[in-house]
Amino acid sequence: MSFDNLCKLLSEKYPERFASWVLGTPQNSAKVLKTELSIEPIRADYVTFLQLEGRILHLEFQTKLESTPPLPLRMLDYWVRLYRLYRLPITQVVVLLLPPAPGTVIENTFIVENTRHEYRVISMWEENPELFLNDEALLPLAPLAATTQPQALLQQVVAKVNQLEPRQRPEISAYTEILAGLKYDRDLIRQLFREGMMRESVIYQEILAEGEQRGEQRGEQRGREQGRLAEGKLLVLRQLTRRVGELPQEMLERVESLTLEQLENLGEALLDFQAIADLETWFTTQ
Repeated sequence: MSFDNLCKLLSEKYPERFASWVLGTPQNSAKVLKTELSIEPIRADYVTFLQLEGRILHLEFQTKLESTPPLPLRMLDYWVRLYRLYRLPITQVVVLLLPPAPGTVIENTFIVENTRHEYRVISMWEENPELFLNDEALLPLAPLAATTQPQALLQQVVAKVNQLEPRQRPEISAYTEILAGLKYDRDLIRQLFREGMMRESVIYQEILAEGEQRGEQRGEQRGREQGRLAEGKLLVLRQLTRRVGELPQEMLERVESLTLEQLENLGEALLDFQAIADLETWFTTQ
């Protein structure tokens, strides 16, 4: 599962908000540009290009510094191709999601003889979490921000997710849980998010009420499980439709029949889907 690709998805879903954050000034207009650059196309799966007012913003997310070719050379390569195509000023920003090994030098410059090219680097572990906690578009990145009390920060994130509108909550929660997995124990993430969110779930409350009316002793446990399953199906189907288009009835039925664990696995895998064929391939591997 690609954490970088999820960040690309978020930045293209909320381009103005991400541009405002990395540039430090409000951006009211941002157009997502195609990521395939002419002349020997280079891999741009995790790169976002935004056209702002009189400027191109190249935004790239990385979980690690190592790459082939090296990151400084790639940034210069992108700059040349972008400038050749658009002839506009270009701001390049690399967002590092995780700190490198101690002692590692984080480069932001390419230098060879008379050639010098610079770009910005944002280290998520040094960013103030308040900005991310107060913006639902940036909220999934909040668990990676600076803190001396990681679990307390994660609890704050869960509280903010719970305050979102019901239509936003499942999607933002899923994104946030995935990115939190870069830094936090998976069991802790599940515990905090599931306990917090399921108590806010309308589906969960309805199932619990039904169980209580019938006098079922295990109504709460059953309600929690069925509520998670129902919300999981809703979220996965919504994301699949956005990624690959409307699903055939057969595919809908197959998704509906998945267990909660299978839904969670599909929720991570679908971030890399481009077409219905990717979903069919996923089903064949299960």
